[in-house]
Amino acid sequence: MNLYLYLDKDTPIHRMDPRAKLFVLLFSFALPLLNQHPLWVAGAFAVILAYGAAARSLENLRRIRQILFFIFVFSTLVWTFFAKGTDVLIWRVSRQSILYGIGTGLKLDAMIIAGMVFLSTTKNEEISQGLILLGLPYPMAFAFSTALRLVPTFVGAGATIAQAQRSRGLDIDSGSFIERVRKYIPLLAPIFLTAIRSSDGLAMALEGKGFGASTKRTFYLRFKWTARETVVVGLFLALVLANTYLTLTGRTLIRGLMK
Repeated sequence: MNLYLYLDKDTPIHRMDPRAKLFVLLFSFALPLLNQHPLWVAGAFAVILAYGAAARSLENLRRIRQILFFIFVFSTLVWTFFAKGTDVLIWRVSRQSILYGIGTGLKLDAMIIAGMVFLSTTKNEEISQGLILLGLPYPMAFAFSTALRLVPTFVGAGATIAQAQRSRGLDIDSGSFIERVRKYIPLLAPIFLTAIRSSDGLAMALEGKGFGASTKRTFYLRFKWTARETVVVGLFLALVLANTYLTLTGRTLIRGLMK
């Protein structure tokens, strides 16, 4: 099972400067957050999907489709009862609260998909160097990229430990949801021990290689900002600015929603 999200494909998005992809990620988060009405959020959602389709990275969404579905359903149900509107349909449910719940669910899914597209098209090394080129200190950029790299390692260790316990006769897949959670709790100890051992090994390796001894660093990867990056980032920036204007004028808001 491949635990890493990066898809090694030759697309214009993959070949983009990582700084541009970081800007696109930031703007992809801003687009759905600026809107309130689900129709406008759906428009931002469609833009993110189109960007992911251009990168041929939407296949990774199959791995989290259940998570996306449950987040959307849960958010819609919760905000349907907790948001308040003027057009009450029944008890605490109003037309505005339903629209707000749907819009919030789409926002969360859109931001998750934007992050998935970014990780599917950008290597950890590119993320680190992109952050450095944007002015972030190397230790901070290294820590961020290392955290992304270690997550699949810990997930893989957890899967290995679970398989080992199954081979010893431990039934961790039957019963109700609460019962299965209780069966997985004892597996946390070896997972944490594996994480501590990996972190300790990484720390010793960094010390052995003199991490931080020199302020001047050389990099194998070389990136160049071209007209392609300017066009893509400029397009997303224009969408964000236009969306900001429409939000300030109240066109993307849900009328009658009580805050």
